Amino acid sequence: MSNNSILVVGGGFAGITAALEAAEVGHEVYLVETNPYLGGRVAQLNQYFPKLCPPSCGLEIQFQRIKNLKVKTFTMCEVESVTGTPGAFDVKIKQRPRFVNPNCTMCGECEKAATTSVKSEFDFGLVDRKVAYSTHLFAFPQRYVIDADACAPGEMDAIKAACPYNAVDPDDAGNTFDLQVGSIIWATGWKPYDMAKLTNLGAGKLKNVVSNMQFERLAAPNGPTGGQILRPSDGRAPKRIAFVQCAGSRDENHLNYCSYICCMASLKHVTYIREKLPEAQVVVYYIDLRTPGRYDNFMQKVAADDKLSLVKGKVAKIVECECKSPILTVEDAVTGIKGEERFDLVVLATGMQPSCAGSKLPVELAVDDDGFIIGGADMGVYAAGCAKLPLDVMKTAQTGTGAALKAIQNVVGR
Repeated sequence: MSNNSILVVGGGFAGITAALEAAEVGHEVYLVETNPYLGGRVAQLNQYFPKLCPPSCGLEIQFQRIKNLKVKTFTMCEVESVTGTPGAFDVKIKQRPRFVNPNCTMCGECEKAATTSVKSEFDFGLVDRKVAYSTHLFAFPQRYVIDADACAPGEMDAIKAACPYNAVDPDDAGNTFDLQVGSIIWATGWKPYDMAKLTNLGAGKLKNVVSNMQFERLAAPNGPTGGQILRPSDGRAPKRIAFVQCAGSRDENHLNYCSYICCMASLKHVTYIREKLPEAQVVVYYIDLRTPGRYDNFMQKVAADDKLSLVKGKVAKIVECECKSPILTVEDAVTGIKGEERFDLVVLATGMQPSCAGSKLPVELAVDDDGFIIGGADMGVYAAGCAKLPLDVMKTAQTGTGAALKAIQNVVGR
């Protein structure tokens, strides 16, 4: 007899959508996520399409549904192995230690007691975080996490002593457990392309050259600057900002493909600038502007901004002057003129790479040369979201619904 339970691997927008759709029709659903929180990349955004909502707008509703439908969620988890056959999978899960138990009330005393700071992964290294931390206010689950590996000698004991609710557990060793499920949905999402590889564009070397996701954090109210768009080098508001499209994309040396949504993301970023820095001049350097479907209306609206220039041209190099301002070497594809332009801040529209790219999956799934999952349906495993191909949030949710339907059909039809 087939097991009707469904495992969803990945707690971003695609995974959450798939889990809720399956739970709504009565299936037992397990949702596992590698981060300490659910929400994926959407949680790191300032706003997302199509309504330009803050991430809390959509995610908090989803979190409430997760609680009401009793979806079983496990954070800080990795799938170690998958054995069995469709309808009868045995999945081994390894859960890393959080060192904070459910007694946590998010009072923050542990963070105050912590003395060591490290780069914040949630903020893409733009700011430091304490070793006892919560990534954002609407994090789910609402519980701190302690980075024990980064703690100084005796620091964990001080953190434990500071907690008034006995929520800190220095002896937490993590856990390994098995799940028996009938279908699996693989929704492990995407990661930004490694900026350090874009050496000609100054990525990772020039302080005032940031990625598009770093820019999202700069504009977010819960980001490192409280939502102010400031230069990382000196905290000044930039007066001239450039966006470099296809930074590492459509390039045989980096990512061969177009990431679909980067052009729209940069145009969205222009709206952030206009709201927060009304007088700033903005230039977008692009190869082709991709504005699929109804997004073309948004592009037309943003393009009407008289302080925005859309330049079809390729940025060959970025260096910096003595005041840390980036200097771009650009060839205008229309005029053929090559020249240099100085800006206060440059944003690289880096592409979307599947999170599983470059790593061995614990289940035998066919992937293409770029790491996107292209198979698995014949064996009861269904890809969703950006594990499958580059997508915006709306289409990510649609693939989550589609994967849930296939997973349900797989277990019901056996």
